[in-house]
Amino acid sequence: MTVSAIYRGTVVHSRVRPVRHKLRYRMLNLLLDLDELPGLGRRLALFAHNRRGLFTFHDADHGDGSAVPLRVQVEARLREAGLDPSGGRIRVLCMPRVLGMVFNPISVFFCHAADGGVQAMLYEVNNTFGQRHTYLIPIGETAGGTIRQRCDKGFYVSPFMDMGLSYSFRVNVPAEAVSLAIEARDKDGPLLFAAFTGRRRALTDAQLFAALLANAFLAGRVMGGIHWEALKLWMKGLRLRPRPGPPAEAVTIHREGHRT
Repeated sequence: MTVSAIYRGTVVHSRVRPVRHKLRYRMLNLLLDLDELPGLGRRLALFAHNRRGLFTFHDADHGDGSAVPLRVQVEARLREAGLDPSGGRIRVLCMPRVLGMVFNPISVFFCHAADGGVQAMLYEVNNTFGQRHTYLIPIGETAGGTIRQRCDKGFYVSPFMDMGLSYSFRVNVPAEAVSLAIEARDKDGPLLFAAFTGRRRALTDAQLFAALLANAFLAGRVMGGIHWEALKLWMKGLRLRPRPGPPAEAVTIHREGHRT
């Protein structure tokens, strides 16, 4: 049975300080098992792997951007964290390229152990300045449930938010539905909440065609929306924060998270 799937749903952003600002928009994500990608590219007419197509997934859009297979890269990072990736699935929840264009503010990797449970999460973040950073957070045990994790911010994303923040992640392992919620906090409490919730649909040409009709200009809409919302925040009185250089390491490995 194919593990990979389509998740169509909604993204919500809510900023609570120092000004209130909220937005909501439709979103398309694919959940892709890295081992299934070559077969998906052969089976589906509207999906391609590492080549041109209406919907495509390119390994080089993730990780270090090189020609090294993405699974090899992720396994190397897991071993650096003291984990054994042998025999475990690696699934990524992200936007695909649509008509050749993509911008993923965040891609989430579910890294499974050989027994099937998720043993680590990778949160791969892109900013609009062409930079990328990944937070790798192991999970203490591999039972099912909701994954709750946190880490300190180490990568510049929004030009209206300081660096001295922490992130809290709440993720439901994908099934008939998936949800990803992120809260950014400073010493005084929550600043920003963002979430994606989506319902599973089979990864077929018929479902991809339906998704194309609704999301033909997905990347442009996301990038345009980011800059439009930034303009509105600036008009509300927020000003740009200095942009430091990227972290010295492309991946930050944190201590264990937990489930509930």
